[in-house]
Amino acid sequence: MVSESVVVPSGQADLAGDLEIPPGARGLVLFAHGSGSSRLSPRNRAVAHELQRAGFGTLLMDLLTEQEDRVDAVTAEHRFDIALLARRLADAIDWSGQRPDTADLPVGLFGASTGAAAALVAAAERPGTVAAVVSRGGRPDLAGDALPLVRAPVLLIVGGNDETVLDLNREAAEALSAPHATHVVPGATHLFPEPGALAEVAAAAADWFGDHLHHG
Repeated sequence: MVSESVVVPSGQADLAGDLEIPPGARGLVLFAHGSGSSRLSPRNRAVAHELQRAGFGTLLMDLLTEQEDRVDAVTAEHRFDIALLARRLADAIDWSGQRPDTADLPVGLFGASTGAAAALVAAAERPGTVAAVVSRGGRPDLAGDALPLVRAPVLLIVGGNDETVLDLNREAAEALSAPHATHVVPGATHLFPEPGALAEVAAAAADWFGDHLHHG
């Protein structure tokens, strides 16, 4: 098992990340956290753990620098900068393609909240590399004009009681031209705190990546 703290370069920024690669990994899933969060998100880390158990490598990374994060905590000016977040995620995809231990792994993206929009924009910008995308409680609508450009299969996971976000996901799904599905977790709200809700998210994500991340 590779377990490594890494630094992902993106322009002038150096982004902290946690890379985990199980033996015989089936693919690499890069995580894009949501607004006001970080690579330490307990929900994303719980999903990442289950993906590792299913045989996938994971990269959880901060999409903002420490200074940007401090500014964002006061102004919220970066968390909705989808272009910035997507560019950094795309740089992380390129970075993983240059490492000997990850270069040959098929790539999936897992985005939460605003990170889902960043994942979809990055997928549209790297159509030959990104093989699948999963959104958890996401805002795919914020991907805007990138939605019809996405070529990777997309799974939208939404809580059944997260009504506004569910409506936004359904609208975004209509703009997708790639194969896609919506998985509604009954009774769940936005952060999936209900018993068993996050486990259902992780299982659905693992199944989606298992179906779509293939060597070659």
